[in-house]
Amino acid sequence: MYGKKSFGTVLRGLRQRGRLTMEELAEASGVSVRAIGDMERGRSLVPQRRTVVALAEGLGLTDDEREALLTTARAARPTPAGDMAGTVVPPRLVGDFTGREPELALLRVAAERAPADREASVWVVSGPPGCGKTTLALKAAADLAERFPDGCFVVDLHGVDGPVDTGEALLKLLKGLGVSDRRLAQEDQEGRAGLLRALLGDRRCLVVLDNARDEGQVRALLPGGGRSLVLVTSRRPLTGLEDVDRLALSEMSQEEAVDLLRRILGAERADAEAEAVARVAELCGRLPLALRVAANWLTVRSGWTVDHLVRRLADEERRLGALAAGDVRVEAAFELSYRQLTGQAARMLRLLSLVPGPDMTAAYGAALTATDVFEAEDVMEELVEAGLLQATFTGRYQSHDLLRLFARARLSREGEPGEREAADDRLRAWLLETAVVAGRWYKPEYGAPPSSWRGLVPLGSAEEARAWLRSEAPSWLAALRCAARRGEHTRVVETAHAMEWFVNLWVHWGHWPEVFRLAGEAATALDDPYMRAFHLNCESWALSTCEQRYREAVERADEGLEHARRAQDVHQQVSALVHAAGGYWQLGEAQGIAERSLAAVNLSEDSGYYEVWPQAVRLYGSALRLLGRAEDALTQHRRIIAFLDAPDCPVSGHVADIFRTRTHQALGLDNAELGRWREAADHFRLARAQSSRIGIFHREAEQLRHLAEVLIELGETEEARYCLHQILALGDAADDKDLKAAQKLLDSLPAE
Repeated sequence: MYGKKSFGTVLRGLRQRGRLTMEELAEASGVSVRAIGDMERGRSLVPQRRTVVALAEGLGLTDDEREALLTTARAARPTPAGDMAGTVVPPRLVGDFTGREPELALLRVAAERAPADREASVWVVSGPPGCGKTTLALKAAADLAERFPDGCFVVDLHGVDGPVDTGEALLKLLKGLGVSDRRLAQEDQEGRAGLLRALLGDRRCLVVLDNARDEGQVRALLPGGGRSLVLVTSRRPLTGLEDVDRLALSEMSQEEAVDLLRRILGAERADAEAEAVARVAELCGRLPLALRVAANWLTVRSGWTVDHLVRRLADEERRLGALAAGDVRVEAAFELSYRQLTGQAARMLRLLSLVPGPDMTAAYGAALTATDVFEAEDVMEELVEAGLLQATFTGRYQSHDLLRLFARARLSREGEPGEREAADDRLRAWLLETAVVAGRWYKPEYGAPPSSWRGLVPLGSAEEARAWLRSEAPSWLAALRCAARRGEHTRVVETAHAMEWFVNLWVHWGHWPEVFRLAGEAATALDDPYMRAFHLNCESWALSTCEQRYREAVERADEGLEHARRAQDVHQQVSALVHAAGGYWQLGEAQGIAERSLAAVNLSEDSGYYEVWPQAVRLYGSALRLLGRAEDALTQHRRIIAFLDAPDCPVSGHVADIFRTRTHQALGLDNAELGRWREAADHFRLARAQSSRIGIFHREAEQLRHLAEVLIELGETEEARYCLHQILALGDAADDKDLKAAQKLLDSLPAE
């Protein structure tokens, strides 16, 4: 209808035909006077479709005239140039792409959302070197290309190896979008950035900005609106960018990693050595780049078994060197990011390789570098920004296994003489000192830290102390082992000594026998009979409670008694007798329980030492019940409650709470033995409430089981059922025997 006239000429003609001024058309269409003037003069890009429609309505055009105007607008848009093969094209796709389904699903949703929102969608895909950011972005681009009819463009920004200038990237994209050289020559960099925003806003394009160095490199390349999708990949999270979505990549799952190896090696070869393939995935840290290098290495060396590669990779000193195939080296990927760090951050990365646990807090960095926590946190955040450290949602930091090996190698090569040993000593000293202060919260003679103590972590309450001991257990246990190997005997016994009463709050940890065995060996080296007795008694408890090795528990307690007598320490003598009685209790040997516990009671009363007396009396009363003397057992157990209720009771706090809950449990068993079901239920309820309050969940499960049994005797099956379900809900916190008994009782109850 309008021939080959420009859009601006056609628009002016239609306005003049309608006898409208620019101001009148602006008011009728909602398009600004300036925009109309620029369009008519050819000074701006052709408007988006919705703008053309608004102008058509303001001009009062017929449907045919409106379609003709839209056709003229589309014809005026620049078309992609045909000589762009060397500038903005996707590189070769990886044909054996594996996994990452949740991430791809997110990007598919983003692509579907863009047309509806009519707002550009920008996603920053970040992660450590070698985690597959580029591969994921290119896979997404290939899968989604059909949804973006105006083109799919990829620009490698070379962020870590000679970054591409933003102006150069702008030119590449604009040429890819079909903007002529003449038009480009008319604009400065700011004008070109505006031109790119306008084009991406008007069209439906998919743009991949790969390997961005920082926010400044990409900010001018992002659209401000429209229906395009932009994927930015970077080792850094680019936190300075606003109004973007983020997708953090890390290593693959074990299943994905094995699947990738299987696809590259071939199913037949991989399945023939399935265990070795799984081990290769683990040794590669499930990092996609490392997995590809390892698989390609095996593909070239077809005569080698997968197990042969496992043996090569098992050597930590050689692992990074072994992960090289042709000109692709995992170590080189790390090196590029490492070279961009400040001196402080590079040193921090090297020293963090000494952390023995799987993750860490900023306090670890502070201990290693002898700085305060806030300064360490700032430096560690630089490592996060560089993609060399991962920040978790819980405020902790993680380092990939291969990056840790890289940093450790750099520490050996670049560290100052003695730096590694000094940092290692600082970290070990901090971990064990903090463990001592935290553990002592639960010891009656200590409690809260002294006012003079200045630690790197807050330990202002027993709950904070408990949380720290549990969350940092892998690290402080590793530090304890190291101290034992180095002959730091005093430090070892002091650390284990602090755990005496905390252990009841974490019975199922699994390492208490080792902790007290190491401490016992250290006490022997120090020739300290008191500490030897103390740790033998604690080891007796651990063998009985944690590992159900009851006969050995009795033997350790007997050894402890000998050393306690040598040390002339009544406390440890009573404790040894009580622990031996506890072992006999688990063995069901009533006579052994009665003899050892009565000896402990008599020794406590004769010496006036009552700190462990409640335990001794409880076990003695329990022995009486086993011997058929339930009334006498009740008498003994009531003595304990009276003792704990006395205003001058020498036992208080956490320890008194433990004694009280155990005694109410014993009173419940005494009453149940006598058939006094209601009284028994009352005591079990008290015991259970106390255990729940102080966090001794394995005891809570046991007491709930006893309560359910009594309720069944009373015919109160619904409350019994509720108790049994509560046991099952405790899961791993409960003992297996209680979980099995609960399920068996539930199955025996009539259907609801």
